[in-house]
Amino acid sequence: MAHAAPTALGRRRQSATKTHLHKSAFVGPVLLGLVYGFWAAFIERQAGPVTTANVFYGILCGVIFAAIMFGLARVGPRMMREVHAAAYGAFGGIAVGYLHSLTDQSILKSVVVGLAVAAGVGAAAFYRYYTHED
Repeated sequence: MAHAAPTALGRRRQSATKTHLHKSAFVGPVLLGLVYGFWAAFIERQAGPVTTANVFYGILCGVIFAAIMFGLARVGPRMMREVHAAAYGAFGGIAVGYLHSLTDQSILKSVVVGLAVAAGVGAAAFYRYYTHED
């Protein structure tokens, strides 16, 4: 009789054509993208009435934020921990610096806020990746 050959415990065959993404892989980036989009639209509105342009601006900012975050989550684990942490730091700094630039403050203040956030996020991400090494 023809039977399937036994495999070692814990090892599974992976198909080169299939990549499985669980729904939870989208939840974090989508929720944070929604928050970022609402925040950007609210700042861009500048206490005026809600217009169609504000809504589309918020949607665009949220989609871009979520797409970059999803991409970092998918590509990041294949990077060295230093580069991975620097990527998240740069992403966080750019995102917050951009939101701060929408408030009509000086560009220098936006850069300083972005650099401070980037340093904090990068340090926290490096600490997390360094202490949770496989």
